[in-house]
Amino acid sequence: MRHGDKQNNLGRKKAHRDALLMNLACQIITHKRIVTTLAKAKALRKYVEPLITKTKKAASKEEIMHNHRIVFSYLNDKTAVKELFTVVAPKIATRPGGYTRIIKLGIRPGDNAEKAMIELVDFNEIYGNSIATAAEPAKKTRRSKAPAAPKKAAAAAETPSTEAPSTEETPTAE
Repeated sequence: MRHGDKQNNLGRKKAHRDALLMNLACQIITHKRIVTTLAKAKALRKYVEPLITKTKKAASKEEIMHNHRIVFSYLNDKTAVKELFTVVAPKIATRPGGYTRIIKLGIRPGDNAEKAMIELVDFNEIYGNSIATAAEPAKKTRRSKAPAAPKKAAAAAETPSTEAPSTEETPTAE
């Protein structure tokens, strides 16, 4: 029985699972967006978000070096650690959490596995541009600000009157 066991084993032994999550974490840090299965994306989110939190500014230089060593023990990739502390950390400095976004992509035809794209939230240019355009003023509508007149009165005003046309002759060009 698995009472209280919330670890997704991903069908692997512990060493294999750790190596898989380490490689996925390095790839998401370097490429900012990867496509994988939904189960792996959810497991990766739990693995990488605490590491990103450790990159936030520490009080002293010793704490910064300590955080570098801790993150390196989880990633085992110097370039990924350097990218995380130099490129990713300044962008997420003000964000209180939720550094990743998972977007479902449908199923994979070969084995019917659910695919998902996991990405770092602050590095998506599409969503970043929509936020910038939202700051622009809204377009004006054509509706008038005056209260609407009752429909019957408005319809009566629009219909032409039933008076007889004038009998005056209009000059014609001959």
